[in-house]
Formats: sequence, structure tokens, C-alpha cells
Amino acid sequence: MAGFDLRGFDHILNWRLLAGSHPFPGPDGGTCINEAAIVAAGLPYRAIRSSADCPPCFSQPLAAYALGLNDAMPDAERPRLMAFVLRLSGSADRLEIEAERTAHLARESVRRVLAPLCALAGLDAVAARCAGAAALPEALEAARAAEWAGGLRAQSAAEARRWVEGARAAAVARTAMAAVRAGMDPRCAAEVAEGAAPFIPATWTEACAILDGALRIGRQAPDIDLTLAGQRMEAARGLVRV
Repeated sequence: MAGFDLRGFDHILNWRLLAGSHPFPGPDGGTCINEAAIVAAGLPYRAIRSSADCPPCFSQPLAAYALGLNDAMPDAERPRLMAFVLRLSGSADRLEIEAERTAHLARESVRRVLAPLCALAGLDAVAARCAGAAALPEALEAARAAEWAGGLRAQSAAEARRWVEGARAAAVARTAMAAVRAGMDPRCAAEVAEGAAPFIPATWTEACAILDGALRIGRQAPDIDLTLAGQRMEAARGLVRV
């Protein structure tokens, strides 16, 4: 799935991902990414409202980040997540691996998402700190610095009626706050992408790349035949009376 190549997904690309949880897929799909992954893996269907609702074979941090992206992405961007539908079931691993994945999601969100937003807001020194953070503690310190600098710049810009500058700086402060929380809560890493996306067009591409990187840490999901996954998803769609 490197590079999010969707070729070969013809059987399941007509499965429509939606924000929120859903009682059962409708004839056009109509589930979140984790619910789609459950169907594709042939597991008993369940509505997913949080990562805690996922089957035990799902990595909790990966499921939380994927669900956060699913709910934050605009409809036009959400189909990017179909590239991960076969990679979530069976990804659960030891606690230390899950902690490493959480650290990856938080660190890379600071480096690859928060840093460009800081640069756009003219906070070059903080942007450099974010981009250069080599480990999670350094990334979280950089995010705290960004939150402080963004708040100061937003206040100054508001007083001077520099509205565009103020909006960008306020976005930095909000997004940096989410980045700090992401060190403990992987879903907050998706909030980093949500905060930057209105200002940085490449944000959703970067967010999917971050998910891809986290999925490569530790246990990999077992191979699921693409045709079989498609048949399972079509069968689920057929269970609903139209």
C-alpha cells in the first residue's frame, strides 16, 4: 500500500466512507473506515463510535487516528482512507509497540503538519523546531512553544486588525494544543491535521503518510485477498433492504 496506490481496489472503491458511526452499511457502503475494515476482514459487524469499540485485533492507536481522520476529512478527501481498509484488522501488538505507534503519530504530526502551518504564520523559528524534532519529548516541547508563540501573535494581530495574520496564528495555537495532547491520545493527532488542513492544501496527504508509517511499525495485518474482501463488502451491502 506504499504511496496509497488504489489500483486493484475496484471491487471496494464504491464503498462510501462517511463521518460518524453507523448501525450497518447501506447499499452504497456508508460506514467509517474501521467499520469498513471489520466487514472486509469478515468479522461480526459492529458500529464504531471510538477506537475502544473496535475488535481486540485492531491496534488502538492506529484505529483512533484512522477514525479521527475519517471524521475530520471532507467528503472529497475521505476516500484516501480506503487504501488502509485491509491493514487495520490484525494490527494489534504489544503495549510497547502501541506506545511507539502513538509516539510516531504525535511526533510526525508536529514535524510534518504543525511545522508547515507555523511557517505559513511567519513563526519561522518555531517551525524549524517542530520540523527538526527527532524524538517525542522534543516534538512536544516544540508544540508547546508553537502554542505560546501562536497565541501571542494572534493577540498582537487582532489588536492591529491584521485579520489574516491573526487567523493563521490562532490556527497555530489551536493546532499546537492538539499536538501536545497527541502525545497521550492518538486521536488528537488527527485534530492536528484537521486544524492545519484549511490553510495547508497538502495536509491530508501528509496525514495519510503518517498513518502509513505508523502501520509499518510492529505487527502487520495478515494479507486479505482483495477479491474476497470485495465479496464480503458486497454481501454486507446486500443484507440491507432497499
